[in-house]
Amino acid sequence: MENNLHKQGRGIALLPFIVFVVIYLSAGIYFQMQGVDFPFFQVPCASAVFIATILAFIMTKEPVQKTFSVFAKGAANADILTMLMIYLLAGAFSSIATAMGARDAVVNLGLSVVPAQFLAAGIFIISGFMGTATGSSMGTISALMPVAAAIAEAGGLNISIVVGACIGGAMFGDNLSMISDTTIAATRTQHCELKDKFRVNLLIALPAAIITVVLLLIFGRPETTVPVTAASFSIIKVIPYIAVLGLALFGLDVFLTLSIGIFSAGLIGIFSGAITLPGFTQAIWSGFTSMDETFYVSLFCGGLAEIVAHNGGILWLTTKMRSIMKGNRSAQGGVALLSVVIDCATANNTVAIILSGSIAREVSREYKIDPRRTASLLDVFACAALALLPYSAQVLVACNLANSVLTTGSVLPTGVIGSIWYCYLLGVFGVLSIFVPYADGICRKDSWNWEYDCAESAVASKKALLEDA
Repeated sequence: MENNLHKQGRGIALLPFIVFVVIYLSAGIYFQMQGVDFPFFQVPCASAVFIATILAFIMTKEPVQKTFSVFAKGAANADILTMLMIYLLAGAFSSIATAMGARDAVVNLGLSVVPAQFLAAGIFIISGFMGTATGSSMGTISALMPVAAAIAEAGGLNISIVVGACIGGAMFGDNLSMISDTTIAATRTQHCELKDKFRVNLLIALPAAIITVVLLLIFGRPETTVPVTAASFSIIKVIPYIAVLGLALFGLDVFLTLSIGIFSAGLIGIFSGAITLPGFTQAIWSGFTSMDETFYVSLFCGGLAEIVAHNGGILWLTTKMRSIMKGNRSAQGGVALLSVVIDCATANNTVAIILSGSIAREVSREYKIDPRRTASLLDVFACAALALLPYSAQVLVACNLANSVLTTGSVLPTGVIGSIWYCYLLGVFGVLSIFVPYADGICRKDSWNWEYDCAESAVASKKALLEDA
């Protein structure tokens, strides 16, 4: 009887996911009402998912050892482990690049070439480039926001527009970056290549970015033109970022790309005197530990999702989703909506993608949605929704950093979200791309082979691997 229930799916099996969301969301709302800084960080996401995992164990009517085997199968899945290793390497690269001055060099380089009258648009562009290079929206906002806010106040710019431009640019970069945790999660859960997802994503994100720049040029002009004095910088320190972006776009394996980025940044830092050899190794370790929450959340989510699937929860949800999906386009809309809903509940786009990834993959196979397209949808809508949440870490950090340097007035999260124009436009173009598949050129040119679960161009190498195995 139990096996039959599993085959039919069971809605109750989704309870651990619901508990995870309720714990995290309700705690965040509570602490926000109490006026605590960073309310959604008071109960760590990893702790909430751990509690949900314990509940999943309790709900599974099988011996603990067998349930743990199911959990381990999900946590030790090749895609999850690959994702975790990429997280560690991306963290190490970001840490070393910051330690040797690459992040500051990017900011100062951008400010040195942006005309003062185009500051708002320039901040969006600098933030976008930095987010793409570093793969971190939080890191981008933390580095750029204090400088941007101070310049905006001195030049008589609308502070909310500048803060919105900085957040929007950071989300543009986060969405497209080859080393962003959202990109890694989206591509690994959907079994597609980073560069292919980038190509699909770019055609959705770029029009939104161009229109945003135009709007900022029109409505973001300062009342008075104030000269921008950027600190000195070394152009050679920007090379590791450019190298990582270029190598990833050329299709080099992501492990090799990040390893080259790590050692090139380290060598430049050592020979320029910015860091020492021990400092290089310490920066690697610091980068590893900076990814600890994402690492643990991904690990637990992988195991939790496997238990939920074992108990029939994923099957039940996909069955219900099928009842409202009438074809490929409505299925794409369902994937987008799933990403948005979970993102709004968790205020974490990476977690939203990981949680919805397995369901999206099932829907993708059922309705023959190209996995490169599915990965793009997950990332686009998770990024678009996150930046429009007044309780998201990106918005809260941006507002706090801006207020820390402003001498008059302040900005509130609820007042800023209306100025993050890029994310509204990203959502619009994301929806448009579902009904007018203008971004699917690579999917049509190199169609997906469902038998071998890869693009047609990779079938020969996939066959060879299978034969060797």
